[in-house]
Amino acid sequence: MGSIIYDGTTVQFDDRLLTHLQIVIIQKFQRNESFLMSWKDSPTIGDGRAAIWLTPSIPIYFKFLGSRLPEINRDWLASLAESSDSSQGLIVVGEDGKLATSMPHGKYPGSLT
Repeated sequence: MGSIIYDGTTVQFDDRLLTHLQIVIIQKFQRNESFLMSWKDSPTIGDGRAAIWLTPSIPIYFKFLGSRLPEINRDWLASLAESSDSSQGLIVVGEDGKLATSMPHGKYPGSLT
């Protein structure tokens, strides 16, 4: 599990998903684009949905628990990128296309919080 830390908010996802999100987010920031990102919360924190407005003017930090770079799924990456360009923003989904769930803070070894 890894983390995105952005403007005081920490969200944890599987390293493989986080790698794909990092690519999409950085591509948007390189074009100086702001956008909404939303995901499903872990059932342990209410099982609701959350969203955050991302803008390139605020530093973002990606922390991966694993040391190996996961294989990139180009179709999944394209799906996430297409979502990020929509009026709904980047909806975090897994490779299966289902809404991805964040992990609760402090629930894995090496937790940042």
